[in-house]
Amino acid sequence: MSNCQDDITALDVELSSTLQGRVGGSAETTNLFNVIDRENVFGVNLTQLEDAKEMIKPWESRESMVRWGESSEDDEMIVHVPFTQNIRIRSVMVKLGRGELCPRRLRLYANSPNGISFSDDIEPTQDIALLEGAEGVTEYPVRVSAFASVMSVTLFFSDSPMSERSRVYYIGFKGDSKKLAKEPGGKLDIPAANAADAPVDQLAERAAGAQTAAREALSSFCRLCGSVDDFAPRKEFDYGNMLKYTLQALGA
Repeated sequence: MSNCQDDITALDVELSSTLQGRVGGSAETTNLFNVIDRENVFGVNLTQLEDAKEMIKPWESRESMVRWGESSEDDEMIVHVPFTQNIRIRSVMVKLGRGELCPRRLRLYANSPNGISFSDDIEPTQDIALLEGAEGVTEYPVRVSAFASVMSVTLFFSDSPMSERSRVYYIGFKGDSKKLAKEPGGKLDIPAANAADAPVDQLAERAAGAQTAAREALSSFCRLCGSVDDFAPRKEFDYGNMLKYTLQALGA
């Protein structure tokens, strides 16, 4: 068992009133079931390999005990869960077997595309001591900084009381998707906070409009006072007042 102080222990979960008995409303807001690539979920050391998918259930089926995943040769069981997009995980939720079928340790490995094997000597991203005796789904927070950009998570269950079998009914995650909300191939429309952030074509349109207004003002002045070139030799002529006189003449 890892001695890392950052790892979540059963005592941490037991003391936190927010980790158990979550109602559907709060969990559905950030439940990541819809971004799990369920067809490519797989397991290692299961009695039936296809049972790996049976543990990945929608939130409304979280308490169902009709289907489950159970280890085969011993109490160790690996479940690899890929996602369809980049996500940030804030917590993992599990419903475990009772008594001798309850695993007491869960190791999480982030971003191992092909999962792990029992022979791999890899430090887990997080090591969690599971709460024994929980009747329903229990939620375990994770270090968000370690799971901030995730495409897959591999779960390694072990340490059941008799070291013979481990059973898991439900695996779920809470967090949020990092995918931008835009149509495929579409143009992402982001409002400009100031002129520096505005699209280039918008700035060009404004500049063209300003130039047109200036030309019209100068043309009006010339019609009223004659050609601007007539005033060029006269040093006393105040070009700075040209626009002001024009605007006045136009009644602006």
